[in-house]
Amino acid sequence: MGKGCVAATKYFLFLFNLLFFIFGAVIMGFGLWVMLDNQSFIMVLHESSTTLKVAAYILIGIGSLTMLMGFLGCIGAIYEIRCLLGLYFTCLLLILIAQVTAAVLIYFQRDLLRQEMSTIVNKILVNYTGHNKTSEHAWDYLQRTMKCCGWTGHANWTENELIKSPNNSQNLYPCSCRNESISGTDMKETGLCPHLSSDWPVFTTGCVSSVEDWLLRNCGVILGVCVGIAVIELLGMILSMCLCKSVQQEDYSKVPKY
Repeated sequence: MGKGCVAATKYFLFLFNLLFFIFGAVIMGFGLWVMLDNQSFIMVLHESSTTLKVAAYILIGIGSLTMLMGFLGCIGAIYEIRCLLGLYFTCLLLILIAQVTAAVLIYFQRDLLRQEMSTIVNKILVNYTGHNKTSEHAWDYLQRTMKCCGWTGHANWTENELIKSPNNSQNLYPCSCRNESISGTDMKETGLCPHLSSDWPVFTTGCVSSVEDWLLRNCGVILGVCVGIAVIELLGMILSMCLCKSVQQEDYSKVPKY
């Protein structure tokens, strides 16, 4: 490989690793969002799902490792250190295999995941009081923004302890399910609202349908991001091997002295 090609490969690999470093920061940020967010459906699952908590820690770990790899890849490319380039290639290959394995497991375990989410949500609906509980407010936020009610439908709310109580003389219903196109009491964002009749002025669509519709509408974007990350990883593997083969021997004198 000519010197011009080596130089081009080296700087292309450097730019790639800079992007890889940024991707690592994005992955770690997403993991932190899953851990800390309290205004979305993620929070609803997070309080009850051990699987989601573990996944958040894994995302943070992968993001941190990816940032470290990007940094080491930059050093290996600029200073043409074969051992770092070989290590970088191996780590990229392992990450790519792990991503494909995770995607396959999620695909084949999707029914189990859906069942787990159903159990978590139904538990929240049964024990819902509307009194400043993070998971309850997160569920209210989801129902308001997606214009849905309950998990499979508004009938899920009839299992709520307060609503099915014999002392419920006000025909209570979840305020966040309120359909503004139906006349009724003033709208509130959280808690349980009274109604004059037993026919609730709420959305009838279950949130599971709304979530699935959202995923279907955005599956192209999600798939595009996943394919883009895989292509970038493959490009990094190809560039690192090309540069590694062009370096005849390790020259540790190129390592910067501090």
